[in-house]
This record gives sequence, structure tokens and C-alpha cells, in this order.
Amino acid sequence: MRAAVMRNKKLVVADIPAPEPGPGEVIVKTLACGICGSDLHALKHAEQLVESSKRAGAAFVMDLKRDVVMGHEFCAEVAEFGSGTQRRLKPGTRVCSFPVLIRPNGIQAVGYSNDNPGGYAEYMRLTEALLLEVPNGLSTERAALTEPMAVGYHAVQKARLTPDDAPLVIGCGPVGLAVIAALKLKGQHPIVAADFSPRRRELALKMGADIVVDPKEKSAFETWKEAAVYADASKAPPVQPWTRGPALRPSVIFECVGVPGVIESIMTGSQSGARIVVVGVCMERDSFEPMLGISKELNVQFVLGYTPEEFAETLFNLAQGNINGDPLITGKVGVEGVAQAFEDLSSPERHAKILVEPWRS
Repeated sequence: MRAAVMRNKKLVVADIPAPEPGPGEVIVKTLACGICGSDLHALKHAEQLVESSKRAGAAFVMDLKRDVVMGHEFCAEVAEFGSGTQRRLKPGTRVCSFPVLIRPNGIQAVGYSNDNPGGYAEYMRLTEALLLEVPNGLSTERAALTEPMAVGYHAVQKARLTPDDAPLVIGCGPVGLAVIAALKLKGQHPIVAADFSPRRRELALKMGADIVVDPKEKSAFETWKEAAVYADASKAPPVQPWTRGPALRPSVIFECVGVPGVIESIMTGSQSGARIVVVGVCMERDSFEPMLGISKELNVQFVLGYTPEEFAETLFNLAQGNINGDPLITGKVGVEGVAQAFEDLSSPERHAKILVEPWRS
């Protein structure tokens, strides 16, 4: 089968063996697969990803001397059944799934594995029990957004928001846009979002942000302060004598950039008592001064992925039109175009989410 393969830290097109299904597994034909920012980071920082995964006991352990077919944001079509399957879905049924295999010896990643090719290939193998049928005539392109949108949904769920909380989203790439969509779904306003890119700020507004700010022009934290003043002063908590200005709503800041230095900059700019949710995946060493967090009594929550329930809820919300991911999709390529798509995604002004359609000529 044809695939875009990570080989020696480069992406090449190759013919590789099609996967065979194990017990309880199915073979699916990949219809569309989004290119994730984590894939861009993995290509550049593959050694750090593997080393961190080993130390954390995570499933993303690969032999970088062997081929890897990435791709974990997919919509696919049931093609073939392995032994011990229930065959509850007919061949040709469109499905989404957690990008993992559940096997007797544990969980294995799909897309960050030498043995389990991801969605940059024509076929994948998946665990039958994890398949979710695409509902309500949802388009393949929109269904392929289930995984990245579930990441934002999970981050917002982990934030444990209250009606008073005022969110600030730092970074409006695909991860930040997914967080904005989830905040809108939850009815959490005003949503303030910051990014240096005009194109990304435009997309943030389309996804549900109320206020966008260019950090070159104005501090994101000052913009948040202006938006976070209680509209009804009678509902504001008492202001401490040493506090300047009006009472502000509790601050919840979503870090959606994933590069060194951003966490410390947020700790520096945040309000006392702020909750920081780290969604961006930084694969390099980072550092911050603990005294910043101590003096402000900050709460930092790191998040990863989503639960099975959140994944299913996201697919449902896309099918119902409660989440509109259409503005994210800015391009489509076949396997021959994956390497160039990775290059194109380095420019925030050109693309947000490029879908790989392995059968595309």
C-alpha cells in the first residue's frame, strides 16, 4: 500500500506491506486524516518524544531506525475483519476511533508506532471495540476533526470551569481553536484569544472567540483584565485593600502554543490565583521559576488526549452541528503531498488544518 513514511527524520512516499488484523481487530481504508501539530513536532523532535515516552511509561515508543507512518486524526471505512470480531458494523461503514490498539499485552499506539501504521497510509488496523460509526450523514472531512476537537473538549473539561470563570486562550493554532470551540460549546464568555498571526486571530473569531488580541500590539493579559471586570458589580467578591482596580472574574488560561518559555510568560502575566491549563505539547526541555507560581498561588494543570466518553461526545457534537470545525480545514493532499504540507503548516498565514486523503490522485 502507498504511504507517507517518516524515515531518517524525513517524509518519503513508499510502498509498504498492508497491515493484517489480529484477534478482535479490523482493517479500515483511510478516507481522511488530519495533520496534527504533534506530528510536526514529532518529525523535528522524534528523539525527545521517544525518550519522554519511555520515562512516562507512555505508548509512543518507536525505533527511529525503522519506518513510522504517522496520522491519528482520521475517518476511515471498514474493510476487513480479523478473527474473534463481532462484525457489528458492515463493510463500507465510515468510522472514527481512538488511535490505539487494545491488545493482551497492553495498549499500542496507532500512528506513533513502527508496526501500526496511521492515517498517512491507505489502510490501518484498529480495535473493533473502539470503532464509532459516523452518524447523521456527517461528512468525512468533518468526522476527521473528531480527534483534534476532542483534545480541546478534554482540556476545557479538565479546567473544571465555573460560570464566573473568564478564559484566556494563548495561541490560536488548531489546538487553541479546538479549545475556543469547546469554550463556546460550554457557553463560557467572554472568550479572549491571543495570537501573533492575523489569519489565526481571524479563525479564532470564526470558532467562537469574543475578543482577539495581537500580543505585538497589546498585552493579552491586559486585554483579559478589561474583559474580566464583573458586568454587575454587585455580584463581584469583595476587593482586598491592597488590590488596585475593580474586582475581576477568576482567570483560567489555556496554554496552546507548546514552545519553551510560554509557561513562564503566562505565570508572569497571570493574575493571582489563576488556573493554567497546559494543552500545547512542548517536546523540548523548559523551565520556569517556582517562586512565580508560589507568590501568586497559581494552579497548573497539564492535559493529554481525551476520554472515550469525550471522544464520542465530540463526534456527536460535530454531527449535531454544535461544533463547527469547517474553518479549520484549509487544504487537502494525497500521500505525495504530505512532506510539502508539513512545510506549509509552518506558516500560520497559509494553513490551519490540512487533511491527508491517501487515495487522492
